[in-house]
Order: sequence, then C-alpha cells, then structure tokens
Amino acid sequence: MKFGQALDLMVEGEKAFRLGWNGKGMFAVYQKGYPQGIPCNKQTAEAWGLKEGDLFKVRPYLQLRTAQGDHAMWTPSTSDILADDWEIIK
Repeated sequence: MKFGQALDLMVEGEKAFRLGWNGKGMFAVYQKGYPQGIPCNKQTAEAWGLKEGDLFKVRPYLQLRTAQGDHAMWTPSTSDILADDWEIIK
C-alpha cells in the first residue's frame, strides 16, 4: 500500500512497516502526543529550562521502532513517502 493509506491506519492504532526496510523488526506508529500537556520529568525539565512537573505540551508525532529495538521520533524520508510497499503488522 502507499504511505497515505498506511498513515491513516497508523492514526487508527495500527503498526506499519516497509518491505524495503533492511532492519528486521522495524515499524512505525502514530503517537497522539499530549496536547493538554503532561508533567515533565527531570530530564525534560533540564533540557527545556523548565521546572520538574511543569506541563509539557507535545503535538502528535510518528515514532519508529528501530532495528536495534529502541524507539525514536521519526520523520519519513521522501523514499518512504513515495513507496508503495507499506504493510500493516497483523
């Protein structure tokens, strides 16, 4: 499927990946963010010059499970957006 279709399904809670990705176990998900804010932890407070516990508002974003098993905020590449080899994890 195309990226737009995969994105719509990610927004609905599905996990998507590309057959063309080399990394095993990789997939992308949609994160709703925290539009009303979430109390920031010590690390976030220090990074942003806030006080621990201050509300930290986060817009929705995409997150990637990497081949190494950790997670990162993710922006798809042009190749990812134009690809038609997207699949949903069943």
